[in-house]
Amino acid sequence: MPQFVHLHNHSDYSLLDGAQSVEAMVKRAKELGMPAIALTEHGNVFSIIEFFKTAKKYDIKPIFGCEVYVTDNRFERKTKAHGGRGYNHMVLLAQNMEGYKNLTKLVSYGYLEGFYYKPRVDNELLRKYNKGLIATTACIQGKVQQTLLKEKSYDKAKQVALEYAEIFPDRFYLEVQNHGIEDEAIWREAAKKMSKETGIPRIVTNDAHYTYKEHWEAHDASICIGMVKDLDDPNRMRYDHEYWLKTPEEMEELFPDDDEVFANTLKIADQCNVEFKFGKYHLPIFPIPEDEGVKDADEFLTKLVFKGLEKRYEKITDEIKERAEYELQVVKEMGFAGYFLIVQDFVHYAKNNKIPVGPGRGSAAGSIICYATEITDIDPLQFDLLFERFLNPERVSMPDIDIDFCDE
Repeated sequence: MPQFVHLHNHSDYSLLDGAQSVEAMVKRAKELGMPAIALTEHGNVFSIIEFFKTAKKYDIKPIFGCEVYVTDNRFERKTKAHGGRGYNHMVLLAQNMEGYKNLTKLVSYGYLEGFYYKPRVDNELLRKYNKGLIATTACIQGKVQQTLLKEKSYDKAKQVALEYAEIFPDRFYLEVQNHGIEDEAIWREAAKKMSKETGIPRIVTNDAHYTYKEHWEAHDASICIGMVKDLDDPNRMRYDHEYWLKTPEEMEELFPDDDEVFANTLKIADQCNVEFKFGKYHLPIFPIPEDEGVKDADEFLTKLVFKGLEKRYEKITDEIKERAEYELQVVKEMGFAGYFLIVQDFVHYAKNNKIPVGPGRGSAAGSIICYATEITDIDPLQFDLLFERFLNPERVSMPDIDIDFCDE
């Protein structure tokens, strides 16, 4: 019996699609003896970290993916009545950390630049951020399938597939499914022919929206809740009862004598290897202006602090200097100079653009660095405030600066 890996699953973070928890999905895959499982939420990667931790808990490989919405032009905003809002599905799976980062970029651009009813990307973005990603034609809502089914043109569908194969060299697959839908059967035959003619390999997947077969009613109800529809509404969106997390035996029955598609699915699972390491801080790098004459963030922060002290105090006494040097040394040892540069940057932006900002609260008021860089407006020396309550080399944790900004 061919071994099988689920590459096409939706968790409960996608309310309209998934009626299963990450835990239930991963636990079931482990029970079925699957070596790996993918999570491909629609348009987002919201549950990636929970998915990773849960997969590690059950000793099963997590494959990080997303079922993205692909449109011709992500900036276009036509209504449906004017031929707009058109998009197709595509599954993207991260092979490595570069692929994961590109996946998050694509998802982010989908929301920031392409959002129109759905977070959409286009071929321009796919060409720019495809490295480390495996792509598949997804379900029958993929562009290759829809070109075949709606335009009734095998040749056009083949050209679309070849374009994607060029964007994702040796990383593009024709995805076939069997949920008992007539269009899927038409596509399966076309995909066989297309694979032989183009060399683009086929894979088998099962679109799993809930964990167990008997959960279809709960899934149906969740769709109604998400779309504010009644169960007996004849015009509402509904799924057939075929979208549970199927066993390898059930998949073999659906695809008899087609070992190639199972082998390719496992091949993809072997190629996807992304690991996260927790417990380490990853701060953005603050860009140092070239004309400041300093070599790194620590030197730039020191320069800003002593420039700020001259503005804050009439005379810089030994006590002020020693306190500033001590705090700067602690910050340098803990590697947090960039953090302070970032915070002072957005506080200064607020003040320079007439956005009301508070004087700072909490333990940050005990820092002369914060006072000198105008992050806070309270002199810690005047009120005998302790820096160690804010930042302590004996207890390594991120600095916590509470700042209030006007919400308008």
